[in-house]
Formats: sequence, C-alpha cells, structure tokens
Amino acid sequence: MLAIRLQRTGRKGHAQFRVLVQDSRRTPTSGRYVALLGSYNPHAKTLVLDKEKAEYYLKNGARPSDRVARLLQSEGIKLPSWVKLSSKKEGAVRNPEKLRKNQPAEEAPEEAPAAEAETPAEAPAEEAPAEPVEAEKPAEAEEAPAKEA
Repeated sequence: MLAIRLQRTGRKGHAQFRVLVQDSRRTPTSGRYVALLGSYNPHAKTLVLDKEKAEYYLKNGARPSDRVARLLQSEGIKLPSWVKLSSKKEGAVRNPEKLRKNQPAEEAPEEAPAAEAETPAEAPAEEAPAEPVEAEKPAEAEEAPAKEA
C-alpha cells in the first residue's frame, strides 16, 4: 500500500520536509520513494505541492498521514471520503490556579497620590543618613572588643 508522508530534511533545529509517496512498509528515512510531491517549511508555513500528482495518488488509494491530510486540505485538494482527519487534541493544564490569567487582578495606584507620596519621602531621606552614620561608627568600635574577649 502507498502512503503520502513527510520526510524530514534540513539541519538540526531547522526542519524542512519533503512530501512524498512511498511504500508504507518502508521508513521515511530509507530514501526510496515512488513520487516526490513537493516540500513543506514549517517555520515559514510554506507548502510547495504538485496538486495534480497528489490528486492522482489519492484517487488510486494512497493514504495520507494526518499531517499531510491537513496540509492537502489547506491547499484546497479534495480528500476522498475514506480519509478521516483526526480532531485537534486538547491539552490539560496541570495547575490552572497558578496561571497569571487566573490570578486576582491587583489594583494599580492612581497617579496623583503616587506623586504626592514621592515628594515627602525625598526630603527626610536626605536628612536622615547624615546623623546615624556618625552615631554608628563609635558603636561598632565598642562592640568589636567585646566580642573578642
């Protein structure tokens, strides 16, 4: 039986595929195929396909893989009635309560109160560091000999 399937080509991390008709008993990597129908680049989502050849092999009983069937359908090739497309799989989320979209919305502070809060905070911050720095130095000197003894 013939199969219409994808054969991976391209370098590591940048896959490209050939769309080919092959004996179903062979592996796609064997290199032996009946007909080359085109190519598919999943990164650019481009499909180059010989539609007449594809329709010919489908009429004569070649079975497309699930991915190839979806690609053929997107190109407007009418699939035979015996070709069944699998439904899209729904992935289950393990911990939906941890998703950001399910977290309670945090209230953003208004701009006017935030500007008022910044102004008073700047003035005491300048005055405060001058006095404690001098007071901390003698306290550190007194504590150091006490720890040694």
